[in-house]
Amino acid sequence: MEIDYQYMGEALAQAREALAAGEVPVGAVLVGEGGEVMARAYNRPIGLSDPTAHAEVLALREAAARLGNYRLPGTTVYVTIEPCLMCLGALLQARVARLVFGAPDPKGGACVSLYRLPEDPRLNHHLEVTGGVREAECRELLQDFFRERR
Repeated sequence: MEIDYQYMGEALAQAREALAAGEVPVGAVLVGEGGEVMARAYNRPIGLSDPTAHAEVLALREAAARLGNYRLPGTTVYVTIEPCLMCLGALLQARVARLVFGAPDPKGGACVSLYRLPEDPRLNHHLEVTGGVREAECRELLQDFFRERR
């Protein structure tokens, strides 16, 4: 979908902000039901000395504070890499309706790579997942970052 491509571009811009800050380049954008961007964030665990400061969690915090509610039904989160267990758990707790990610994460992905939590029938909330949006761009940004670190 064209709209997914557009919002993933905004998530990629956030990932580039993370890169400029010396963080792992992951970006997230949270969009409301009407298409308004409610929050933007990038990875900041190093800068904030906070292991939970992943882009998805920071975007959820910003949107929840803005709305005055920890539940964010009807929203969509766009993130450049498949969320980890922690982030996917936060998305489920927030009752996010839809997740769109760029590149899969074979070492930590909780949607399709290592785990398939959004499909788990034991959970009381499920979210729609679309992966592979602008995958090559998202993967390249991460690979370049880690290549330079080695």
